[in-house]
Amino acid sequence: MGGGVMKQADDGGGRRARRRGRRTMPMSEINVTPFVDVMLVLLIIFMVAAPLLTVGVPVQLPETAANALPSDDEEPLTVTLTAEGEIMIQQTVVASDELIPRLQGISAERDSDRIFLRADGVNEWNAVAQIMGALNAAGFNNIGLVTDIGGPTLGGATDGSDG
Repeated sequence: MGGGVMKQADDGGGRRARRRGRRTMPMSEINVTPFVDVMLVLLIIFMVAAPLLTVGVPVQLPETAANALPSDDEEPLTVTLTAEGEIMIQQTVVASDELIPRLQGISAERDSDRIFLRADGVNEWNAVAQIMGALNAAGFNNIGLVTDIGGPTLGGATDGSDG
């Protein structure tokens, strides 16, 4: 009985000695699973956050055949004329008599003289032209009219795949 116990202890010690003597090769493969996990999480975050970054007052823009304007490094300055006739600079409602002084103050702080005018399609051209004159008087000479794409062209055809 005593010899069996000794023999078992000898075998265990011999196994340990063999393991220590063997060299293992270093693993030469990169484990990309954590990298892929992080990239997928970032992708989901950006996909969810991208629609939330759109700034603007909801208006029904007229559709034209014009292409989109290229973007600048500076945040675009937007003046909006709503269907109710309210004038807004970015998200702030401004009285019509305060529009030019406010824009002159903003113009002094900005590098660019580019401004975007968004007007609801139900507004009369006279109201839009008056706003454009105020923008010009405030020092903004580069006025972009914001429209939706896919509207009719001068030939009467529509841009789009509807037919």
